[in-house]
Amino acid sequence: MAAEPRALTGKVIAITGGARGIGKATALALVRKGARVAIGDLDRELAEQTAAELGDETLALELDVTRRESFEGFLDQVEERLGSLDVLVNNAGIMPLGPFVDEDDLTARRLVDINVHGVMFGMKLAIPRMQRRGSGHIVNLASAAGKGGFPGGATYCGTKHFVVGVSEAVRAELRDTAIEISVVMPAVVNTELGSGLPETRGIKRVEPEDVAEAIVGALGRPKFDVWVPRESVAVNKLMQLLPRNAREGIARLLKADKVLAEPDTAVRASYEERAAHSEPALEDASADRTEAASTK
Repeated sequence: MAAEPRALTGKVIAITGGARGIGKATALALVRKGARVAIGDLDRELAEQTAAELGDETLALELDVTRRESFEGFLDQVEERLGSLDVLVNNAGIMPLGPFVDEDDLTARRLVDINVHGVMFGMKLAIPRMQRRGSGHIVNLASAAGKGGFPGGATYCGTKHFVVGVSEAVRAELRDTAIEISVVMPAVVNTELGSGLPETRGIKRVEPEDVAEAIVGALGRPKFDVWVPRESVAVNKLMQLLPRNAREGIARLLKADKVLAEPDTAVRASYEERAAHSEPALEDASADRTEAASTK
């Protein structure tokens, strides 16, 4: 008989990028399980609106995951107001698309700062807190793109490969502790980030609630690899058994090579605009450099 899943009632769970999309769906699912949830987001106003919708004293805090001091302040407030941190869900991320050679350096830096450093800061700040209390669980949102390379999203794929790799390495470092690591690899999700992407054959598009359900499941019965949808596990395993030419041929057959390369740019326009201004510090630095150059 399978063991009962771990209860989440009363657990203190912090979610980055929690004001919308997967983060919001995950927060709702956890609140329904009785967890004490804090959502951190760059958009403080939207975070507060989301927290009000979720109820049950959900905490909304401003968070810039690219700044270590902001992340540390976020976790400090979570623990001060809700109690010791049990779970951190590193969900914040962006996905601007376009040909690799056309990608400007600010976009690349923004991708790395949010998708890579945001995850690193979260892990480096949360793990010592969990070590002191002897338990904890970190959930890192990667992507199916973290297991393959998809044209049109080269840098994004690279950042998600990092999330998978760092999660595997840190899991090994923590093997003899009671701290769990999970890495979540969704296919295309019906969120603003996934807007305008074409369908692929064989792998269905999923809802943010599907990803939230998988995260709740991994917290109840800890597991490292969390694939959404589940059938993508079999596809990935099969692909790894094949030589490269065969894998690439199947990807073309499934139209997986078109997913990030041929989006509907009109549908994605509002998201791309928001993603382009998702790191204030980088925007400020760019403005400072422009002003300095104009005075020379």
